[in-house]
Amino acid sequence: MEGRPLRVAVDAMGGDYAPKAVVEGAVRAAKDLQGEVVLVGDTHAIEEELKGLSFPRRKIKVVHASEVISMEESPSKAMRSKPDSSIRVAIDLMSDGEVDAVVSAGNSGAVMAIAMWRLKRLPGVERPALASLHPSVRGYTVLIDVGANVECRPSHLVQFAIMGEIYARLVLRKERPLVGLLSNGTEDTKGTEVTRKAHQMLKRSSINYVGYVEGKDIYYGDVDVVVCDGFVGNVVLKASEGMGDFLKWTLRHEIRRSFIAQLGYLLMGKAWRRITKKVDYTSYGGVPLLGVKGVCFICHGHSSPVAIERAVYRAAEYVIKDVNNSLVKALEESQELKRWGAGALKFWEHFKDRMTH
Repeated sequence: MEGRPLRVAVDAMGGDYAPKAVVEGAVRAAKDLQGEVVLVGDTHAIEEELKGLSFPRRKIKVVHASEVISMEESPSKAMRSKPDSSIRVAIDLMSDGEVDAVVSAGNSGAVMAIAMWRLKRLPGVERPALASLHPSVRGYTVLIDVGANVECRPSHLVQFAIMGEIYARLVLRKERPLVGLLSNGTEDTKGTEVTRKAHQMLKRSSINYVGYVEGKDIYYGDVDVVVCDGFVGNVVLKASEGMGDFLKWTLRHEIRRSFIAQLGYLLMGKAWRRITKKVDYTSYGGVPLLGVKGVCFICHGHSSPVAIERAVYRAAEYVIKDVNNSLVKALEESQELKRWGAGALKFWEHFKDRMTH
């Protein structure tokens, strides 16, 4: 980045509404971004979309990629069979130091697989994880992992807790974030075999661990970080998105039913708009893949131009704040990740052997 402006690569072919929505969102971001946006994908398709948009051409660059990874494709197969995909080319640009961040609304599994293969993991990280921000009555709550790791060991959950705690410190500016482990109750006997073991390990860690929390605590704001495996986290994420859409639909439906409701909306219009904006997942852009040697933001497949625009801003902010460097330093200082890595795994295997004999 030294000697050149900040550059964010955007996978122009990724997402349900690509390339139109992605190109429009990237152009909107480029206008205010202190840097450049690199659109990666089919040059002809991108240029066609650019024709109808007004923007400073010096802030937009187009890099050709001849292949596209669809949402339905196997990430591992696509990674091998499509070396010139828009996702692969964008991540290669970051690997080669040509760009500082990558944003994609494409096949999330492929983005994660290629990012881990080409960028590698940060020192000591066993599994990179996706961290999302959820609105709460006290601000925001970090939920980690929301889809990168469907099956986890206890040591992975401990690592997610550490990375989530550091991310909350840097992004939410919490001096000592409160961390909870998602479970089906707050009692020590609740949870699964994996969460119970992670629960005991986290009790002995140096982070500000409060114990088990329930799903409602994500929105109550009593904790700053909620930890879970990627299967559970993705279900929570999609359920939250669905509830937000349902709330907006219900509001529109009820307003149309009577004149009194319409009058009430006029009187409370600004308040309702603030509420619906807060529960609108597109307003948060993408989620970062924590733990890789690079900056990679993954967006929802249904991302609108507004969502892409905000994802570009968030990715640029991540670079400017040098989150990865702060993450590495914090991990080195705490030594938590190292202690709970291979050592925790050996302890867990020994524990399972004892339980089965």
